[in-house]
Amino acid sequence: MSNSVKTPCVGICSTVFGDEVCRGCKRFQHEIIQWNGYDDVAKRSVLNRLELLKVQIMESKIRITDEGLLMTKLLEFKIKFEEDNNSLCWVFDLLRSGSQSIVSPTDFGFELIDNSVSNLSELKKVMEEELFKLSEAHYQRYFKTEKYFNV
Repeated sequence: MSNSVKTPCVGICSTVFGDEVCRGCKRFQHEIIQWNGYDDVAKRSVLNRLELLKVQIMESKIRITDEGLLMTKLLEFKIKFEEDNNSLCWVFDLLRSGSQSIVSPTDFGFELIDNSVSNLSELKKVMEEELFKLSEAHYQRYFKTEKYFNV
């Protein structure tokens, strides 16, 4: 057991209400239950999956214009983020923490490229819902396959 890989928990766990995918951190129910028993490799695998999904979502919605400025703002406002992650994930974490407080994305080193969303609060809702849906689809495809084979 190791504590060097931090939990992605955001303190809003819906698996206690029966969800197979947490609406807060988007981990699977069994990952939340077994997290403290996972070694760093297993924990990192979960975090890598979540990072890839976040990048997939964000790359069509925003463009990083100044990564240095973005990092400076994250540190200045004490936003929890993983420095080793793709900077698109940094914006995901920023919006999750303070989408209502940001007047101009360019002040934070990014810009909106998705014309279907009109503001950052709306983008936050869209990205959270997409991450949940992608996580659910991943869970259904790779962890619930036995239900498709039981006749």
